[in-house]
Amino acid sequence: NPCFRILRVVKFRRTGESSRSDEDVISGEHEVQIEGVRTELEPIELEDGAAVPKEFANPTDDTFMVEDAVEAIGFGKFQWKLSVITGLAWASNYAMEMMILSILAPQLHCEWRLPSWQVALLTSVVFVGMMSSSTLWGNISDQYGRKTGLKISVLWTLYYGILSGFAPVYSWILVLRGLVGFGIGGVPQSVTLYAEFLPMKARAKCILLIEVFWAIGTVFEVLLAVVVMPTLGWRWLLILSALPLLLFAVLCFWLPESARYDVLSGNQEKAIATLKRIATENGAPMPLGKLIISRQEDRGKMRDLFTPHFRWTTLLLWFIWFSNAFSYYGLVLLTTEFFQAGDVCSISSRRKEVKAKCTLTCEYLTEEDYTDLLWTTLSEFPGVLVTLWIIDRIGRKKTMALSFFVFSFCSLLLFLCVGRNVLTVLLFIARAFISGGFQAAYVYTPEVYPTATRALGLGTCSGMARVGALITPFIAQVMLESSVYLTLVVYSGCCLLAAVASCFLPIETKGRGLQESSHREWGQEMVGRGSHSPGVTRSNSGSQE
Repeated sequence: NPCFRILRVVKFRRTGESSRSDEDVISGEHEVQIEGVRTELEPIELEDGAAVPKEFANPTDDTFMVEDAVEAIGFGKFQWKLSVITGLAWASNYAMEMMILSILAPQLHCEWRLPSWQVALLTSVVFVGMMSSSTLWGNISDQYGRKTGLKISVLWTLYYGILSGFAPVYSWILVLRGLVGFGIGGVPQSVTLYAEFLPMKARAKCILLIEVFWAIGTVFEVLLAVVVMPTLGWRWLLILSALPLLLFAVLCFWLPESARYDVLSGNQEKAIATLKRIATENGAPMPLGKLIISRQEDRGKMRDLFTPHFRWTTLLLWFIWFSNAFSYYGLVLLTTEFFQAGDVCSISSRRKEVKAKCTLTCEYLTEEDYTDLLWTTLSEFPGVLVTLWIIDRIGRKKTMALSFFVFSFCSLLLFLCVGRNVLTVLLFIARAFISGGFQAAYVYTPEVYPTATRALGLGTCSGMARVGALITPFIAQVMLESSVYLTLVVYSGCCLLAAVASCFLPIETKGRGLQESSHREWGQEMVGRGSHSPGVTRSNSGSQE
């Protein structure tokens, strides 16, 4: 009697090498044959005359998923190019537009005679736009692709950023800056696209690399303000600050679509072409076998963040992210206020004089102010380096706690009425560490949640950060009018509580890969250890454990 035998196939190996096998194969759904894999069935005769039913055939391991291919190809020339382009988006579409808020506020306060609450609203409206659009950009990226969503958001920000420079009155610039914030809400899609092409071992360091571009963007914005503001004014600053987005929009044509998105949308051939392109650019062998879709878990729901395993983690992380954004952007806004006055005591005495004269009294930023602002902005670079050095040594939790504590301590030292030079040094140290805490949170949060709830967990934390950024202008610019010391106490106390919250996080993720499922033994997750047997665990995030 005839039975069936599979012709010899090329087996997938992570090194790109092939071997010959006579094992039986079952073809699954959503498979695409590549690199000489054959699945034709050929009748053969067994000696005992027995037929081998199809259902008893052994499953093959001659398959691979996108995350397997990314791990096999590794980090190379393609990822370096992608790092630069993603970093350009982060610097031009995010960092520069955020940094400009601290420069624009005192200028409009003087030129248009705005009260402090309207100056604060000008900053807050950007974050309102970001909060209202983040879900929309996520849906567009899920439906039409990461690259499509990113290009639309960049062009949107470019258009309204340039229009902001032509705003005739306050109400116009308020609306236009809100629309700029709406476009900025799509910037995180660049990091999503970036992460989906990164092997696991390079993921944490590359996320920190993106923060280097944030620092570059903020420094570039200050340098641009030093050149433009004294001669051309704030309108040209807004226009010129938007132009780097045009460069990114052009470079977007080089960007490939996410291979994971292509596979999930049923376009496996395009995904294979993208993976082959990466392998060619990196000079690495393309994995052999059939590309398949990884098993998809149910998408996470809000209640999944509040299961007994993650309830405290979620609540503590929400407060940590809120405190990060609240303190970071608050310090950025306070810096210009401090430099205008010279020191904290001068601010306090100046406010009393202002009340007696005119509530709209203001001072333009001087050349010395811009110089000191540049020095404090440069603190972002050592902040990245310090975080990069300690995060894998003392762990994520302690890194965040240390960052918050140092910021809180530096805030309290400002009570001493220090001179301008010491003020600059304290602001430098405080900004370096609060930016480092932000970076540690960006590394920790995706690591602590399993695949099904990772995007949801990171998204809700980002939402809480924007709430903090929305509130902080009314503390740094409005409350400061009443009491500079109360303002410092609010920021210092918030970060001190955030340091305690970081220590109480139940899970340390140092040395642990991205988690595939929340159903693994909780005892192992609590200590963040990987006591697995050697091998590879396939997950939606492509991690290896």
